[in-house]
Amino acid sequence: MLTDEEKRSLLGIARGAILQALHGRGAGRGQGPGGKTPGVLEGLLRPGGAFVTLRHRGELRGCIGYIESPLPLSEVVAEVAVKAAFHDPRFPPLSVAEAEEMTIEVSVLSPLVRVRSVNDIQVGIHGLVMELGFSRGLLLPQVAVEYGWNREQFLEHTARKAGLPADAWRDPACALYVFRADVVGEEDHA
Repeated sequence: MLTDEEKRSLLGIARGAILQALHGRGAGRGQGPGGKTPGVLEGLLRPGGAFVTLRHRGELRGCIGYIESPLPLSEVVAEVAVKAAFHDPRFPPLSVAEAEEMTIEVSVLSPLVRVRSVNDIQVGIHGLVMELGFSRGLLLPQVAVEYGWNREQFLEHTARKAGLPADAWRDPACALYVFRADVVGEEDHA
């Protein structure tokens, strides 16, 4: 679990990286002596996966992340924030006007745990990763809650996210993984 200070820091890192990229300056994540990034809280130097979700006037505007990463969490958040703002293929690059009105949500992921039964999936608590063949899809835990999905709907939508038929989760070769996410949004820490 992240501390309140770490949560505020991650939101600042995400917004700062987006604004720096928007105004043509690099992300500025250079390391100082001893391999430590100056000004970054110690807890954010551990490796981990994270997603950054952007909303503009309440509507999804970008969401990109890494399930796992060997990079420090602070660097992962900065990198995926920029990707969510400018490289999510579902949206055009973020404009200056949109940046002024965007809200940011950061989801820090726990390690994946393979489940043997769909009954082990807890909607609203678990995020879901589905793998079948070369296809892989992920939905964050808050997505199922936002749309009011039950377990089967969560599985179906994760399958579609992977580019698979909605009932692909029933295939015995389908691998299902759950994770938890420590989710922090700017509205919670304004």
